[in-house]
Amino acid sequence: MTTPIAEAFFDSQTSTYSYVVHAPGNAQCAIIDPVLDYDPYSATTSTRSAQQLVQYIKDNQLELQWIIETHAHADHLSAGAWIKSQLGGKIAIGAPITQVQSTFKTIYHLGDEVKTNGEPFDQLFSAGDQFTIGDLTVDVLHVPGHTPADMAYHVHDLGIFVGDTIFLPDVGSARCDFPGGNAEQLYDSVHKLLSFPDDTVLFMCHDYPPATREAQYSCTVADQKQSNIHLRSGITKAEFVKMRTERDATLSVPKLILPSLQVNIQAGQLPKAEDDGHHYLKIPLNRF
Repeated sequence: MTTPIAEAFFDSQTSTYSYVVHAPGNAQCAIIDPVLDYDPYSATTSTRSAQQLVQYIKDNQLELQWIIETHAHADHLSAGAWIKSQLGGKIAIGAPITQVQSTFKTIYHLGDEVKTNGEPFDQLFSAGDQFTIGDLTVDVLHVPGHTPADMAYHVHDLGIFVGDTIFLPDVGSARCDFPGGNAEQLYDSVHKLLSFPDDTVLFMCHDYPPATREAQYSCTVADQKQSNIHLRSGITKAEFVKMRTERDATLSVPKLILPSLQVNIQAGQLPKAEDDGHHYLKIPLNRF
């Protein structure tokens, strides 16, 4: 079989990688973790980043089958709903999104129009599920710790899209201090990923490169075992949990957490326009 393609797109404003995944010679494809651009100073959205994904799909005469979220992101708004309006496809996320929806519906004091049963996502994946992107087989892995709903997606003959679990070796691991986060769970989740063969490719959701290198989107299991600053081989769970807890206590709240989560728990849908035709985000005071 010809090697599947993971075309990576980097949004430097949020340090996020989005992907278009497909098999050569097969029209069906998936988008993973698309970004809706958002300026927090002017509260302006744009589709510049998402348009790159759409254009790639059009240029390669592909058919969008899936829009896949690894989790409800706190560092960018999802472009899933906008992309679906342009190209179709089903928006998918892990089934534990219901827990995240319930948590943040309360934090934002949202009304009955916001559901906590997984709507408006089209597909809720559970651990052990298997689905296809055209001819590609994908296994669903539940990898909680950063949030309760984090999922990784193992595309056979390509690699694993790890979401916010592990970062490149010189960056380390995702934070665990969001509601429902758990450092012990993250340690176990990462070791689930590192149990794959050493040559397995891991596709990052983010990269925060030091000044000595450019951003990059992948590495191997072997790379992580050898040199991850937080989770290389030999680091115990107790050592990791202590480090992660102490480090998280020093971190600022993500710049876009308040605008992003109320959109992302709704599959990238903006709040319903009010009677003046405009959309409004809610900012809960003193909740973080």
